[in-house]
Amino acid sequence: MEQQVPNTNPQPSESMPSAVSHGGHELFDAHEVISSVISLLDHYQIYEQHMQDSELKQIASRQSQFLTELYNIMVECLQTGSKPAQSTHIYKMEQNNDVVYGMKPSQPKKPNQSISEISDEGLSAYMLGQAKSLASLMSMTALEVTNPVLRRVIADSVPNLIEMSYEIFLYQNKHGYYQVPQLAPQDLSQMTHSYESAPDQGIH
Repeated sequence: MEQQVPNTNPQPSESMPSAVSHGGHELFDAHEVISSVISLLDHYQIYEQHMQDSELKQIASRQSQFLTELYNIMVECLQTGSKPAQSTHIYKMEQNNDVVYGMKPSQPKKPNQSISEISDEGLSAYMLGQAKSLASLMSMTALEVTNPVLRRVIADSVPNLIEMSYEIFLYQNKHGYYQVPQLAPQDLSQMTHSYESAPDQGIH
């Protein structure tokens, strides 16, 4: 795996064959994660039909391609319990990290009354919500998986889903769909200087 993780030798236990080295609880969790990846991929296909902005289409296409590869890796790990033929990769977004701060007047939001009212603003919000949910689900699942290989694949995927979520947020922010309010300068300064460094305690 390419990402930094604490366990450098994720080998399955030798006490049982790799293909069956899964606990019952983790299998339920793994099924939920894999089903959620399928759901996200299916929804991206639906969303793409209604997208107007080519940039948003590119984000959806790039993320779908990455998640399809991840899906195949997870399925292989689930079925074999062993290191997959292909390692996980690091997702690299193409948005820059420039966040627009402050609030501008905008129309109040309300539920769509018909499919014709679906917009790129709404579609990108759906994408963001699902990517964030999958990141949370994978975080919780990685804590419950006993098979070291499957655990590593799921744990390695959390930063990737975080990056995908951030990429969608940046797209929304750039287009004014996701506005970021800030505190007044004096309040911001007080909040950011509310703590000071602690002396190194060491271990005695």
